[in-house]
Amino acid sequence: MDEPIAKYRNMLFPYAYNIIGSADDAKDIVQDVLSKHFVSKNETSNEIRNEKNYLITSVVNHAINVKNRTKKFASHLEQLPEPVATEESDLELHLKDIVSYSLLVLLEQLNVRERAVFILKEAFNYSHQEIAEVISGTAENSRKLLSRAKAKINPARKPSAKIAKGEATGYLNRYVTAISNGNVEELEALFSEDIRVVADGGTDVKVLRNLTLGRENCIVLLLEVYKKFQIGQTIRFVEINHQPAILFYTGEELNTCQVFSIASNGKVYAINSVIDPKKLKNIATRSAI
Repeated sequence: MDEPIAKYRNMLFPYAYNIIGSADDAKDIVQDVLSKHFVSKNETSNEIRNEKNYLITSVVNHAINVKNRTKKFASHLEQLPEPVATEESDLELHLKDIVSYSLLVLLEQLNVRERAVFILKEAFNYSHQEIAEVISGTAENSRKLLSRAKAKINPARKPSAKIAKGEATGYLNRYVTAISNGNVEELEALFSEDIRVVADGGTDVKVLRNLTLGRENCIVLLLEVYKKFQIGQTIRFVEINHQPAILFYTGEELNTCQVFSIASNGKVYAINSVIDPKKLKNIATRSAI
């Protein structure tokens, strides 16, 4: 049974993760669906015509149910998705199906069914009829859900522009040099006027400020954070959900993952800082120094 489970696990992970925004929960969802399916398959003689589609449908609907439950207990504070390292996407093809970090943040504005339709249509290129078959609806209802989803997403907040690895390293080097030297002018040149900085410490870490808006306010905050917490830390440039990011370490312990969203004009319009240890543990395992 282990071989067929392994065959499907990586393929199904992005479906669950894109809907729920948590790598751990996505892994649990996929494992639960696969285990139940193959146990049932071994115990009965019922044949499923298209096993792959059946498993995708099961995972998507399980993820919708889990996301609905977790939303009921959501905090009033800005919460960030669990980051996933995507630097290995050339080796691990399933990682290419994971949506960008900035898009995951935007999708938090949607209800779960809108989010599922958006993901299936925009990330996996499903037709509305195929979506209807997955979520037990109609093609017309799928179109309406997608239309509502697109209307809810703030048009001023587009997903981050695609940045080549060398160019991303250049941005991050400029940022680190500016922040370490306290160079306000350089930070002003890097940031858009309406930049937003979100810091998610979860329930374990108290952050200076959860949400900060505007270039001047964000520069003041980031300089304070650097002086108080990051000045002696080791840094590493990585790719998180297909976007440039910086990991901050104290020794071998990962403390912060900062993900940068960059507009088509080359300005940084968002920095999402994940400080919650629960959301960092998978990154820490993959990117140990």
